[in-house]
Amino acid sequence: MSRIRKDPRTERAAHRVEGSIRPRFDLAAAPAATSRPRRDPRTEERLALVPGTVRRRLDRTQRVAAATTATPAAPAMEAAPKLRAIPEPACLVAVVPDAPGGRLTPHDRQLFGAARLLADTGGGAVLALVACWSDELAIAGADRVLPIPASGYDPEAKALALLSVLDGLTVRHVLFPESTDGGDLARRLAALSGEPLFAGAESLSAKAVTRAAQGRRIEQRRAPPRLISLAADAVAPHAGTLHEALPVEFAFPEPTAGAILSAEYIPADPAKVSLAEADFVTSAGNGVTDFEVFRALVAALGATPGASRMVCDAGLMPRAAQVGASGTVLEARCYFALGIAGAPQHLQGVARCEHVVAVNTDLHAAMIERAGLAIVADAQEVMPALLRLIAEEKRG
Repeated sequence: MSRIRKDPRTERAAHRVEGSIRPRFDLAAAPAATSRPRRDPRTEERLALVPGTVRRRLDRTQRVAAATTATPAAPAMEAAPKLRAIPEPACLVAVVPDAPGGRLTPHDRQLFGAARLLADTGGGAVLALVACWSDELAIAGADRVLPIPASGYDPEAKALALLSVLDGLTVRHVLFPESTDGGDLARRLAALSGEPLFAGAESLSAKAVTRAAQGRRIEQRRAPPRLISLAADAVAPHAGTLHEALPVEFAFPEPTAGAILSAEYIPADPAKVSLAEADFVTSAGNGVTDFEVFRALVAALGATPGASRMVCDAGLMPRAAQVGASGTVLEARCYFALGIAGAPQHLQGVARCEHVVAVNTDLHAAMIERAGLAIVADAQEVMPALLRLIAEEKRG
């Protein structure tokens, strides 16, 4: 039995509007009963509109079941991360992060990712050797946490405390960040313990650790030793599984009097720090006109001043303050952009910043989309308001 052949001329004639001089056809009219129901793209588009948006946005990822859908589907709940427990580890892989101010840096999180590679292969657990316990450690991938008694800047006491951990626990590897403090501490521990240190590792796996040498003409490769300092971006951070981060009890020896009697951090003047080394950068864009208020805000925030290319081309800020691919690529923990739209070259300069805060009048500016915290307002009104809040905070 063959299928009934469709006659398009007959179907078109059924949609003709009578009474008009020129032929007119209402294609949205109900089709004949024998034909397939016609889809109405305008109705489907109305149902696909995302509510609560200023500009028209359509959600094409979900199919509309019917044109008369009454109630939208309830949003799916995000699954909580699974908790992984290692009750009896075969060994420990220790991580000694920098954790300035008690917070893990992106480099520190990469250390935990590398430690998870080594620990999971050998049935071990990751031990975090930190100054204090933090909620970030469980998310970063720590199974055990051991607070180190050394306080302040005392690398000698900290190295001796780490040496006692190496002697008292079954630690297979110790990972350090190849940074100013982490690299110094790794070398101190290597000198005290007599263990070889593989410094500045650029890649790491359970079987090998590598780094470039001789002007990057050759690659040094060997099995992972006990002490390793890891370069930035060598390993991806741990993600997905939540770990226990259980406290570990350990009896540290009594500290002995060392050569350092008193030590403290003396912060550098942020206004004189280069952008490449700055931790907090506040930049002005084309939306900033009062640079006296801008400089006062930068000083009140304790930030390093920066600027967009347009501001530097106009001579309003020095060329050394330019942020972007044609200026300075930042490694700052926080970047505060005032009145910057976000050209592609500028976004390349802030791609490695951990936190981005933006102030702009355009809701759809590229910098607003890049920011973790956005303020849709005029930068000229936000700056004095922030100065008033800072002054009130200091008085209180």
